[in-house]
Amino acid sequence: MTNKTFYKQTRGLLLSALLMGSSSIAYAQAVSVLTDEVIVTATKKADGENVQDVPLSISAFGADQLDALQVRDITSLSFRLPSVSLDDIGTTKGTANFSIRGLGVNSSIPSIDPAVGVFVDGMYLGINAGVIFDTFDLESVEILRGPQGVLFGRNVTGGAVLLNTADPSFNPGVKGKFAVESGLRGTGLNSYAMGSVTGALVEDKIAAKLALYYNKDDGWFDNILPTGGTETFGESETYIIRPSLKFTPSDSVEFILKFEHGNSEGDGPAAQSHTNGSGVDGQIVNFDRESFDFSIDERGFNDAQWTHIIAETNIDVAFGDGTITNIFAWREFSQFGSSDIDSSPAFLFHADFGTEQDQISNELRYAGRFNDTFDLTAGLYYFSQNLAYDEGRRILGGALTQDGGGIQDHRSFGAFAQIDYDISERLSLNAGIRFTDETKEVQVASLIRNVNAQCNVIEGSCPFDFIDDITFTNWAPTIGFGYEVNEDARVYGHWKRAFRAGGYNFRNTSVVFNPGPFGDERVDTFELGFKTELNGRGRINGAVYLTQVNDLQREINLSDPIAGVVQIIQNTADAEIFGFEIDGQYAFTDNFLLEGSIGFIDGDYTEVRFDLSGNGTIGPEDLALDIPRLSPFTANIGFIYDHEIGNFGVLTARANYSHRDRSAFTDNNLGTLNAADRIDASLSLSMNEGRTTLSLYGKNITNDVQHGNDTQLPALLGPMPTGGTFAPLAKGAVYGLELLLNFN
Repeated sequence: MTNKTFYKQTRGLLLSALLMGSSSIAYAQAVSVLTDEVIVTATKKADGENVQDVPLSISAFGADQLDALQVRDITSLSFRLPSVSLDDIGTTKGTANFSIRGLGVNSSIPSIDPAVGVFVDGMYLGINAGVIFDTFDLESVEILRGPQGVLFGRNVTGGAVLLNTADPSFNPGVKGKFAVESGLRGTGLNSYAMGSVTGALVEDKIAAKLALYYNKDDGWFDNILPTGGTETFGESETYIIRPSLKFTPSDSVEFILKFEHGNSEGDGPAAQSHTNGSGVDGQIVNFDRESFDFSIDERGFNDAQWTHIIAETNIDVAFGDGTITNIFAWREFSQFGSSDIDSSPAFLFHADFGTEQDQISNELRYAGRFNDTFDLTAGLYYFSQNLAYDEGRRILGGALTQDGGGIQDHRSFGAFAQIDYDISERLSLNAGIRFTDETKEVQVASLIRNVNAQCNVIEGSCPFDFIDDITFTNWAPTIGFGYEVNEDARVYGHWKRAFRAGGYNFRNTSVVFNPGPFGDERVDTFELGFKTELNGRGRINGAVYLTQVNDLQREINLSDPIAGVVQIIQNTADAEIFGFEIDGQYAFTDNFLLEGSIGFIDGDYTEVRFDLSGNGTIGPEDLALDIPRLSPFTANIGFIYDHEIGNFGVLTARANYSHRDRSAFTDNNLGTLNAADRIDASLSLSMNEGRTTLSLYGKNITNDVQHGNDTQLPALLGPMPTGGTFAPLAKGAVYGLELLLNFN
């Protein structure tokens, strides 16, 4: 099929879908799927809990819900949730810069720990790199808002994202999903194929599963060439293989082993130069920040590979009628690439990078209930990782080079316990605490120390000018309550404390500041919330919270006439964040569902200890700045409606509108991220008792322009006029066809 043919056919189908959607056509299966009970693992209780019973601000999606929403990577859920931003930084593909309730990070430096932790089948991902690659064959996704320090440890000050892949089943099943999509703008197709097969190898004893994924993207963007015309840009190819086994030697013992290997290769970032926050245009090219126009001479590349093994053991014990769980995990990740940082068709500032990481973790925990009165969850946790990062800058056509990076040995030990005590049938109290002891040992090769002396940290040829180690110990407590107003309404409240780990800066380009160490960031949150069910037809949940941040850890991003860009990592300030959020859904009929959410955040600095504004002093100008990545207002509204077509099947229409306010990117507020207003819609035909579903969909139909970051470039780079920005573009409108086959 040619692009032109695909465009014509899909355009006609899309118009039909939108016309039908405007008259409220959708499918009953989606209504029932999206109102189904979801069992979550967030409280780490043995059998999980209904998401509505958990005294947390949490959004959860089961496997069928993820299919109905055409979720292929975690960023797909970003705009559906209040006060949540699940974005890719754009500098290096797959690097998460997640932000929840205004707490997030702004860097692709792998030695910077996240504010939102990501866990895959109980395995914590130790770095932000390699997080946003395509997800498939998921059992559920859980997004926890607010600090989760007791049960999940450090680096969850903003919240946690839990990705749970599907276990092998003793019941035979086959599932496949195939999709092709395009931006309908003359560029390449993006095709997906994924599938799984599961069943028993030995009846009631051994089950196996094999899941496969392949994606070929021919590129969504057009790179404007200096000679005129364009070239298709954004090509990538990804494959993932995931075999798994389940062994149940008895009714009380279960072993689950999961292996995954993946590889993703493609172009570097589609970097746009537009007028920067200082009002300086890109001097070679300068584009409208509300467009997808860009022009670069360095296509760049990205090559990432990862392998992990997760072994989970569950043993039921008589003590407290509980379960002992052990999760051992090993992961190896490597990524290499290059980028056009000057965002122009001239060779002013190009950079290459490499990251190699391996990690081992083990969590041993017990969960049980005693005297039908209180639940106990307690455990021990160990994590270690070895990390190496290399960066090379080629400035002014290679006339000036800077090379450096660092290596880090990182070990962490934790012990935790939480008790939920039922004072009465309606009132319960909960309390918990976690102790963490963490050590980081580093060797850093500062880029500023290796000018025109090319070397490579990963290959071992860079001299280290900074060697140090630091140990952090802290206690993260929580205390709260839950009260059941009636069988359909609950309220809860808690105080939680969590820490974001301190550390070192592997991208040291400053002659004034050392690579570290910078200290822990401490977050205390006070929250009151409610959860209600509406006569079995829907729910409304809400929360109001106050977050106090001490020693706010920031990645200060500044333009520089010699290095191009300087990043300084410091504990810059204390801050206070107030917010509220409401989300819910309601089925007005058996085949019409309305859903929506609203989030509001107001954040202010209460004390500043660093010259954030860059005016040479610390004063009112710094206190008045916006906190980076804090979007004050988010909103979402959508509907699902079904129409039965006799005995043939069910036709489903879904439409969703989302808004997210503009936010600051840099601490001096010169770099900003666009506000978002986007519409997603789909039309699906479910046949053969739901075993076959054909969907036509549009994502970001409004063609909303989003950037992964908005790095400010200097007016002069050496003697060369530069200006503008390094602002990697995310895809705009995408339209596609998807076939889902499910014989489970």
